[in-house]
Amino acid sequence: MSALFDDLLAIDGVTGVMFFSAAGELLFEESGAGGMDKTTVRDWQALLVSLDGAREADLIFEMGRLYIRKADEGMLVVTMGRIAPAAMIRLNCDVLLPELKSNKGSGPLFEGAKLKRKKGLGRFFQLPKL
Repeated sequence: MSALFDDLLAIDGVTGVMFFSAAGELLFEESGAGGMDKTTVRDWQALLVSLDGAREADLIFEMGRLYIRKADEGMLVVTMGRIAPAAMIRLNCDVLLPELKSNKGSGPLFEGAKLKRKKGLGRFFQLPKL
């Protein structure tokens, strides 16, 4: 499973990668922190819900940066230091996302995850579950 993300994690300055399903479940997480508790996952889900309409976001903070990329299967979050090559990270994400799409529903990354997509106007009138 982590073989998909090895190239992204090998970039100098990248400190972690997380992949959330469209339903908000944490499907993959690799970071130097050694894992997250459920409270932290809920905080990430709240951030991702607030960025629902965005295709990608590059958030810059005092101590580091976040690159968030939306895919059909979910959201990819890359944590990095302040001096990380953003173009190289975007390029690796461009290569990685089609690989995730080809593994959709069959690979170890998506075991047990149910992707629920609503169509029509009903999706605008429901509150997100956190």
